[in-house]
Amino acid sequence: MFAKTPPPPYYAVIFTSLRTPLQDGYADMSDRMVALAAHQPGFLGVESVRDANGLGITVSYWASEADIADWKHHAEHTLAREQGRVAWYEGYETRVAKVERAYTFKRQDP
Repeated sequence: MFAKTPPPPYYAVIFTSLRTPLQDGYADMSDRMVALAAHQPGFLGVESVRDANGLGITVSYWASEADIADWKHHAEHTLAREQGRVAWYEGYETRVAKVERAYTFKRQDP
């Protein structure tokens, strides 16, 4: 599903990861992080996909860089990141970008 973001500008945190084969607890933690993030000031939405080989991309959208920093330092999110490094990820990249333009398309049925 597409995140319902406001008109730009806003920020995107792009988290690209490669999973380990270990599944124990990952889905629950992932769901918990999305639910927790959704209650943080400045959270605008999230989109996430993962392929059969374990490569995933999650993009979360935020109102400001300060909101992103607050989320990064949230205690439960910090614990989840540590668990991810220990058990669930072979590796990951996190990128932060300012969204200055956004375009949409939606097919209209005739």
